[in-house]
Amino acid sequence: MSSKQNYGKLYLIPVGLGDSNSEKVFPPLNAVIIENIEDFIVENEKSARRFIKQILPEKSQQSLKLKALNKFTEASEIPTFLDAAKEGRNIGLLSEAGCPGVADPGAEIVKLAHNFNIQVVPLIGPSSILLAMMASGMNGQSFTFHGYLPIDKKERKHELKQLERISSEKNQAQIFIETPYRNMKFLEDLIQNLHPATRICVACDLTLESEFIKTAPASEWKNIKTDLHKRPAIFIIQKDL
Repeated sequence: MSSKQNYGKLYLIPVGLGDSNSEKVFPPLNAVIIENIEDFIVENEKSARRFIKQILPEKSQQSLKLKALNKFTEASEIPTFLDAAKEGRNIGLLSEAGCPGVADPGAEIVKLAHNFNIQVVPLIGPSSILLAMMASGMNGQSFTFHGYLPIDKKERKHELKQLERISSEKNQAQIFIETPYRNMKFLEDLIQNLHPATRICVACDLTLESEFIKTAPASEWKNIKTDLHKRPAIFIIQKDL
């Protein structure tokens, strides 16, 4: 097959940010699309099956063909993950949580799909980065997502100071994530190393009943009591001009 019209599509299927009520988070169209797909590319097979069962309890689990895309996947295997689409079948790409391709290894699959001329179809669903940005009160016209900062204390301090300066100069929000069990230490680093007036937003457990979102100057965070341990969180900072 050489024609794009003969290929299946690659659907980018968002996954919930926790054990939330799927009816409140996902549009009905997502379930319709998942119902008609048997081939999936996933980060973790167990959690992917659990998500599909949550969305479609009656869908046969035995018929699912899952390929794992994670740090253990051999690079030479990845191009073959799209063989089903080349054979005319639709493929679903699932993130572990949130939107595929955003802070997610699925971006490599999407890149290959474009190279192979396979149609990419993003579906609507939760992105913790965008939800946190929406709720932060910071500059939604200009922001940068950095992922993880260095673990080394000295390097982290240097990076924070540099990004705080850029935030002030460009009026730009700076977004980070951290390994959940290091959340409290990361918040302490923000409070200790940033200017007292620099605003910090912490957004965790987004879309869940335990959701917590708070924006305040670094100086005020010293008096805010919250437990972020092992809770998925987004951190945003912005130093005003």
